[in-house]
Amino acid sequence: MPIAPDPHDAPAGPSSYDGPAESRSRALVRSAAPDRNRRAVLERSRGRLLFAALGFTALFGAVGLKLTHATLIDPREPRRIAARSPGPIVVNEHVSQRAPIIDRNGEMLAVSLPVTALYANPRQIENPAAVADRLVRVLPQLNRDRLIERLSGDRQFTYIARALTPREQQAVNNLGVAGLHFEDGERRYYPQGRAAVHVLGNADVDGGGVSGLERYHDERLRARPNVALRTSIDIRVQLALRDAVMRAIEDYTGIGGAGVVMDVNTGEVIAMVSLPDYDSSDITAATADQRFNRVTVGVYEPGSTFKLFTAAAALEYGTGNLGSSYNASAPIRYGRFTISDYRGKNRVLSFPEMLIHSSNIAAAHMAQGFGPQRQREFMLRMGMLQRQGIELTEAAVPIVPPASGWREINMLTIAFGHGISVTPLHVVTGVSALVNGGTLRQPTLLAVPPGETREGTRVISERNSELMRRLMRAVVTDGSGKGADVAGYFVGGKTGTAQKTGPRGGYLPNKRIAAFVGAFPMNAPRYAVYVMVDEPNPNARSHGFATAGWVAAPAAGTVISRIAPVLGLIPEDPQSPQILQAVSLPGARPPVAPARPGTGTAAARAGTTAPAAGPAPALRQPAPAAAPQPTPAVPQNPLRTTEAAPSLLQSRAIEAIRVGLTSSAQAAEPSRAAPPLASR
Repeated sequence: MPIAPDPHDAPAGPSSYDGPAESRSRALVRSAAPDRNRRAVLERSRGRLLFAALGFTALFGAVGLKLTHATLIDPREPRRIAARSPGPIVVNEHVSQRAPIIDRNGEMLAVSLPVTALYANPRQIENPAAVADRLVRVLPQLNRDRLIERLSGDRQFTYIARALTPREQQAVNNLGVAGLHFEDGERRYYPQGRAAVHVLGNADVDGGGVSGLERYHDERLRARPNVALRTSIDIRVQLALRDAVMRAIEDYTGIGGAGVVMDVNTGEVIAMVSLPDYDSSDITAATADQRFNRVTVGVYEPGSTFKLFTAAAALEYGTGNLGSSYNASAPIRYGRFTISDYRGKNRVLSFPEMLIHSSNIAAAHMAQGFGPQRQREFMLRMGMLQRQGIELTEAAVPIVPPASGWREINMLTIAFGHGISVTPLHVVTGVSALVNGGTLRQPTLLAVPPGETREGTRVISERNSELMRRLMRAVVTDGSGKGADVAGYFVGGKTGTAQKTGPRGGYLPNKRIAAFVGAFPMNAPRYAVYVMVDEPNPNARSHGFATAGWVAAPAAGTVISRIAPVLGLIPEDPQSPQILQAVSLPGARPPVAPARPGTGTAAARAGTTAPAAGPAPALRQPAPAAAPQPTPAVPQNPLRTTEAAPSLLQSRAIEAIRVGLTSSAQAAEPSRAAPPLASR
């Protein structure tokens, strides 16, 4: 089959046609020419690639040699470069000149923070009035007239403002006034506000302590500014105590109040409240009454709370025991004065009933058993005659009769808390010793390391301490302290209402102190509580009473119910037989109905058994005897872990007997179960 000619081939003439062999030879010659061209191009490209590779090899080799020289052979150059380059920016932290103060759990109570102060060189101020006008526009808190006075004169330095905010500093700087300068300083801040203000005190603008712990530990706070001062205060307990005392003051329209919570085993003050108080950051606005610490500076007649010490002295001296009885059926007459009981039982009272019914007559008879000299010795041993050794410079000396003037009249009134004036801290410290096994420890505001035992002085035996716990528990369950009881915590204590004395020694009408002091739990005491309201007034809820059973005892119960869980105390079963046996008085029996006239024993007709409707179960009443009966054995319960003139004191003691309980001045704490009845 003939092959069609390729249209792209040039036409050949007749002379161009040769045979088949010659045609194939020409085709081979044509195909070999492009291959030679392609190989020539590849040869040229290979040369170029080789040249480029050699160039890059030389370049990287040079870089490698330079790095080797700079890092291994001669590395000084990088160090010189690094030295010339700017280093990292370092922020200078403020180094305080005064150590912070914290509570026992590490919560911040006081801290010094950096501030900027503005001062002026009056010699460089050309027009003080004009400069003052410009400064007042940016710092409106400044007084213009006082500012003009500071900017005038030949002085070279005067402070204008001690603590400027960054915005205020910038505003003053923008004024561009010659003669105004800034300096770095620091200011003391109290993050908790009013809480614990009387404990912490204050520091002045120069960083010096002026009151409280700030003053007492001023040298330590300056010497060790990087180590915080850990206090014994628990700010949670402090706030709860302040709230309860404040509410009691408001409910009974008092003029002030105080409260203390203390660890009975270490003497640590867990909370201390004095009201009214003030804002720690503005002490200049505080009044004298707000700065007054009622806990450590206020001295008051303690009233019936002192009967606890009378009972403890009788037990310790062996002049009284639970089987002793005292004739409270007739008043005690001393000259032309009379000591009597307000709404008294008018019968023989047992040792426990002296506290339960708060009998002044029985307390005076009890004190007669050991006499004035031994009474003073016991009060001295309990720390009631000297200043408390707490870490505060604001601590008062009790007002007590001198040793030479401690006569029988003083003994009688001091037995029921009159004729002697002590601070609330004295009372709660003494009661802590009565319930902790009998060891008196000085109160402290510094935290005691866990497991450390503080030294103390034994003031009563462990056996008598246990008896006092049982007696205090009976006052709360059967006496005027019922309002302080909290289920599961077995509170014990004593109420006390005392009339206030005036500046000239006489008693002020309708001016009283209502207080409660106690501890919990009485089966294993851990904490003591003191609550006081100054000059309470009766209200409708109290049935016209303004005594401690209505005012202070319920406030103490509120404190205990709030702080006990915070302190890690779990309520026990209120009906636990073991605990009830540990806190109850031995020899108690159910109430006995009074005999009808003309029947019963002579003792019953004399009133030695409790009335059937009385608030407390009657106790065994032995017939009065000249010699005290031996104290019944009680199973031991293990514990958990400014002087006044003598004439003034004598007049106070006489006045205490004069008013006695024969007037409304000796109003007594009522039993909360029966409002119309009251016992001191």
